Amino acid sequence: MSNRVIMLLILIASVVAAGGCDTPPPSIERFEFDVDGKRMVGYIERPAERPAQATVIVVHSAGETNVVEWNSYAEARALFTELGLNVVIWDKPGCGESEGTYDDTQPVGSSAEEVVAAVNAFRERGIEGSERIGLWGGSRAGWVAPLAIQAEPSISFWISVSGVDDKENARYLLRKNLPIEGRSDEETEQLVNAWQTSIDIAALGGSYEEYAEAANVMSDDPFFQFMGWGEPISEESFDTYQMQFENGVYRYDPVERLAVYVQDFPELLSSIEIPVLALFGELDTNVDWRKTMTLYEQTIGSNPNADYTVKVFPNANHMLRQAKTGGVREQNTLSWDWPLAEGYFETMRDWLVANVTEAR
Repeated sequence: MSNRVIMLLILIASVVAAGGCDTPPPSIERFEFDVDGKRMVGYIERPAERPAQATVIVVHSAGETNVVEWNSYAEARALFTELGLNVVIWDKPGCGESEGTYDDTQPVGSSAEEVVAAVNAFRERGIEGSERIGLWGGSRAGWVAPLAIQAEPSISFWISVSGVDDKENARYLLRKNLPIEGRSDEETEQLVNAWQTSIDIAALGGSYEEYAEAANVMSDDPFFQFMGWGEPISEESFDTYQMQFENGVYRYDPVERLAVYVQDFPELLSSIEIPVLALFGELDTNVDWRKTMTLYEQTIGSNPNADYTVKVFPNANHMLRQAKTGGVREQNTLSWDWPLAEGYFETMRDWLVANVTEAR
């Protein structure tokens, strides 16, 4: 049995399970497109029994992907197709059937190029709903989506879930999670300072030996080990990361002492003139959602040609699932059927009906 047939069988079964026995499953077809000579592979879901009114492109957050085996974003996909929207999703380079090598440090600009290539490849197919294409994605997608919107003005709406500001978020994550993990204020400060020193060394041209000495302070802490940060990165990875500062992919903010992932990010957000829905969880300990929300309000929200809507969900974590602490360890141990934030899907449904499905 071919990989394609296996993929389709898995997806059909999963969609039926998500939508219920009485819900006709969406039609599913393979989707391929090229970026920098590499073939990206995913699929298109189309709503059952009616033409699509628009299309949602899924923009991935951080980490590896395997959209078929993991049935990624099943709940959101089911909502979109139920509303009469196509869903387009694919695996990152080196993941699933996509060609290339997975790179955990892939620049966000490179990911935005993938999104633009996917938009153009999908539109070339002439599928119903391709005349109105929008983006949906969480966390890291908050950097990727605005860059794609800037590069491809035909993108007509954006849903940002647990979005980011322009800077590195690991320091916020540590300050929020270490106390949850039982560290005292003094212990938290010591560990955060060690992390900060290791970043300063990399960004400011220090040596690998200096970095490794600073990183070793963190190696015995159980939370750093849980995060996979317990051991210093290899010298090769250090050199690659440091090179991104030297060649201008990232910039170091000497005031906040953090990496800037998107240059002139406030100006970029201010230029967005499409409907935007921003969703945040009040217990998000991964990204500083208050800082992002303020940034969105001062940029997108202040643009008279944009249509900005924001919603914050109490007792919700970075994944917008109900949580007690919002900590990363708690988040990673929750099963995928853990309750979503109350009103999360209803908010997206109402917004899509008002701004996308009825706007056609």
